[in-house]
Amino acid sequence: MKRLLIIVALLVFVLSACVTNDAKSHSISAVELTERENAILSTTSDNSFVFDFNVDSEYKEVSVWIEKYELGKLVNDRISSITSQVEENGSIIFATSKAVGSQKQYTFNIGISSNNSIGSTSRIETNSDDLGAMSSVWGNIQGENNSIEGEVVLASICYSTDGHMSSLTTDFYQDVDGYMNELENYDVVYLLKAEFNK
Repeated sequence: MKRLLIIVALLVFVLSACVTNDAKSHSISAVELTERENAILSTTSDNSFVFDFNVDSEYKEVSVWIEKYELGKLVNDRISSITSQVEENGSIIFATSKAVGSQKQYTFNIGISSNNSIGSTSRIETNSDDLGAMSSVWGNIQGENNSIEGEVVLASICYSTDGHMSSLTTDFYQDVDGYMNELENYDVVYLLKAEFNK
């Protein structure tokens, strides 16, 4: 677990060095990882997502957390959470892995990097049903320069016992409240959310 946190922290640091100032202010985008970055993350996690953000000086911090839904109903609004100061630009990394020797425990890792500072948190989800026996599908925000206004859903991991394999629609990430009924198609859904605060 400690090794995984160190690797996530190093990856956050490396990726934060790659952030450019060409992106639109007040925006967040999914990062297209290099083959090397993908290899690093795949050796330490089952699923991973990386996002770059750009803000101006009016934004002081970002909060990132994981929510859990069962058959469309919210059952845990803060499985894991972290709040970190931000300045101009940075990265958010979300990675999951199965606990060694267990199909019922998953580790959720969140890292935030901005202005040469790194914060990270790790949490074991012990009440994860039998996710290893379910089909799963992942998804995240698409395109560049997504707005950071209000709560933003960055990524999702959806599990289903009936083999339902289509991910949440692009519309879901653009209008979460209007498309919440999509979560009813899955036994378990984990949403990674972020909110930038002034």
